[in-house]
Amino acid sequence: MFCEKSIELIRELQRMRDGQLPAFNEDAVRQVLEEMKALYEQNQGDVNEAKTEGKSELIPSIKLRHCCLLRNQRCVAAYLYDRLLRIRALRWEYGSVLPPNIRFHMCAEELQWFNQYKKSLANFMRSVGGEEGLDITQDMKPPKSLYIEVRCLKDHGEFEIDDGTIILLKKNSQHFLPRWKCEQLIRQGVLEHVLS
Repeated sequence: MFCEKSIELIRELQRMRDGQLPAFNEDAVRQVLEEMKALYEQNQGDVNEAKTEGKSELIPSIKLRHCCLLRNQRCVAAYLYDRLLRIRALRWEYGSVLPPNIRFHMCAEELQWFNQYKKSLANFMRSVGGEEGLDITQDMKPPKSLYIEVRCLKDHGEFEIDDGTIILLKKNSQHFLPRWKCEQLIRQGVLEHVLS
């Protein structure tokens, strides 16, 4: 039946929760594109035949295949656009370095788009807020306090805060740090916020 693979692509995205990125389904996208090519070639043949021989009974089938072409096109565009929105949200959630398990689910073009988006965002943040720029990815939720207690989940090495103090982040060590300095490490899974 027409358009089944394209609809399956959309259902695949709907099954995933927000914030999750399923593996890029290259086979299904390729099958949809091949179906579109076959529909287009069939339509071209029928259009030529209808024009030259005046067969008006071919017009309904031409219209049906054309509608299927448009539907496949919309579904593939929606699939790719939804994936880009999810990847963009991952940049805000995890920062400029994505975990390997998420990068594994992205195709080469998506990785290229992510890197370009990351550079554009960094250029924008440098252009705002004076010499040092303004990190707009910090404080995604308004902080209740400026300092928080964090536990280190894995060895990370030395970490320097604004006053020049160097802290050694070793696994299971707890520290009282400025929220804005450790928020990125919390998102990356290096630290966890200890709630008292």
